[in-house]
Amino acid sequence: MLPDSISLEVVTPERRVIRAVATEAQVPAWDGLLGILPGHAPLLSELGEGELSYKSEGQTSYAAVSGGYVEVLAGRVILLAEVAERAEEIDAARAAKAKSAAEKILATPGASDDAAAAARRAIARAELRLRVAAHAAGAPARELAHSA
Repeated sequence: MLPDSISLEVVTPERRVIRAVATEAQVPAWDGLLGILPGHAPLLSELGEGELSYKSEGQTSYAAVSGGYVEVLAGRVILLAEVAERAEEIDAARAAKAKSAAEKILATPGASDDAAAAARRAIARAELRLRVAAHAAGAPARELAHSA
C-alpha cells in the first residue's frame, strides 16, 4: 500500500524555508515541472527558477524557488535551493519596484549587453515573485504589479 503523504523540506544556505507534510507537490525542475505524489520513484534533478506549490492539510501553499537541487526519496522530498521565499514572505511592492528599475535599464539607449542581460534576469525574478505573492494576497499578479 502506498503512503498517503510525503515530507517536504525546502532549505537555502541561510535557513529552512518550508517543512511540511504534503499530499502532493509541483516542483520547477530545470527542464519542466515535476509532479510528485506519495510513492514517487526516487530521483535527483536540478531545480529551475519557478513556482513551487504543495498541498498540505487541504490547503495549497506556494513559494518562489531558484537554483539548486531537488531529491525525491521514499516518502521525502528535499529542495536544496539557492533562493526560496514563501508566498506570504514576498514584498510585492519591492518586487514591482525592482521590475520597474530593470525595465528602465533595458530602455536605456547604449546599455551594455551585460547590463541588459542582468536586467532581463531581474525582470524574470521580479515577475516570479509577483506571481507567487499574488497567491498569498488573493489578487491576480497583474494587480500587484500595478499597485506599487
